[in-house]
Amino acid sequence: MNFQTKLDQVAERLRERIISGEYQRGHKLKQADIAAELGVSITPVREALKVLEMEGFVVSVPHKGLSVPDIDPEAAREIFGLRVLLERDLTERAVARITKAQIAELRALHREFTALIKAREVYPVRAANVRFHFRLYEIADAPQTLQFVRVLWAKYPFNFHGDQGDRFKQLVTEHGEVVRKLEAGDKAGAVEAMVSHIESGWNRVSKNVLPELQLIGD
Repeated sequence: MNFQTKLDQVAERLRERIISGEYQRGHKLKQADIAAELGVSITPVREALKVLEMEGFVVSVPHKGLSVPDIDPEAAREIFGLRVLLERDLTERAVARITKAQIAELRALHREFTALIKAREVYPVRAANVRFHFRLYEIADAPQTLQFVRVLWAKYPFNFHGDQGDRFKQLVTEHGEVVRKLEAGDKAGAVEAMVSHIESGWNRVSKNVLPELQLIGD
């Protein structure tokens, strides 16, 4: 993915780490540690964390600093509905303007994703999932909608469980279907494949993840 500034690069890396679960819910974020991990100065890290706080990826706790917020299971269903609405719109916009070169880029991202799954690299797999989705959504050239989707992803319970082998296999099939539809010129089919992919993830979350989150909340 192409970013304009160091701040953008750092912010995207941190989003990936949070969504992938590499930074788990409740994890305290220290600017110096992040800067060392990413090989950058403190300044872009500090600015990126400000952006992520506005988006909801991190929260400020008085006297404790910044941390990754917990998931609110009561809000998950509403967030899912908004994801379907906005991500369908972004996908429709993207497929209407996508080029052969951009489809090839998505195919390359899918190959990377598949290779990581075969290597059983859990956190990199989850980060690659983020890159696949948002590369497609960026093609829509709808930055305000894209920003709202980032906020929704910050609050969605993607990866509460560590073992997601079955889901990863589904992801390979579902991402692959989106790419195949695009390569075949089936734009409507690509949109429906993406919506089905989001719904498939929700079915797993609502069945397996939310009940456990609600028990923890109790």
